[in-house]
Amino acid sequence: MKDLNTNDLETNMIVLVHGGGFGAWCWYKTISLLEDSGFRVNAVDLTGSGIHSYDTNKIGSLTQYIEPLTSYLESLGDDEKVILVGHDFGGACISYAMEMFPSKVAKAVFLCAAMLKNGHSAFDMFQQQIDTNGTLQRAQEFVYYNGKDRPPTAINIDKSSLRDLLFNQSPSKDVSLASVSMRPIPFAPVLEKLTLTDENYGSVRRFYVETTEDNAIPLHLQQGMCESSPPEKVLRLRGSDHAPFFSRPQALHRALVEIAAVPPPVQASSSSSSSS
Repeated sequence: MKDLNTNDLETNMIVLVHGGGFGAWCWYKTISLLEDSGFRVNAVDLTGSGIHSYDTNKIGSLTQYIEPLTSYLESLGDDEKVILVGHDFGGACISYAMEMFPSKVAKAVFLCAAMLKNGHSAFDMFQQQIDTNGTLQRAQEFVYYNGKDRPPTAINIDKSSLRDLLFNQSPSKDVSLASVSMRPIPFAPVLEKLTLTDENYGSVRRFYVETTEDNAIPLHLQQGMCESSPPEKVLRLRGSDHAPFFSRPQALHRALVEIAAVPPPVQASSSSSSSS
């Protein structure tokens, strides 16, 4: 890694997309490590997350939730590509962005994330988790902004459950940061079923990074998603909880650099033209 020249890579631009309840703040270690290695890094706050001031309860769609990400991708030049990294529910968000802007995404990295198939929602995946592990069910608190007779508008994670569910291997100071920084998770985007096509989403190279001590999306669920829709490569962070940017920042950094350094596929057309 010391010899890596990021200017020689297909792209040295990495966009970090946080999971449900998190914000750009959660990537502070990853940002500094990547920038020290020569990458250009953008960590986005999705709508109603981090320091984005919008009311979470009023977010009615995935399109609205990920508007800060799609606006950023839209602003890129025609020849600019990025590596998208999605954590947790951020996996569904980057999938949506891959479908919209396949030509602007060189690689997509799913970090203990929802890597969904066409027609599926993040809620489908989390229902599986609830069925296999009571930790998530105990931690969830539904918010009914529009009244109890209407669907929930957001999900809160009970503060007393944060460490067990998300940060069981993380330093105490990072758990403290999260406990004062996390915001409700908007419910409508979690329910939304994705439309993903082979032409767009399927054309982007996918990589998955597993976390072995994860109580929020347990390893067997991560592996199930990889089996049903195999990525190009799977990397594993041993000893990581659901927040590898806190619990295993150096190992996560190495994994991201390794993925960034995977060369682009050789174009068949260029090899045939050179042989003629």
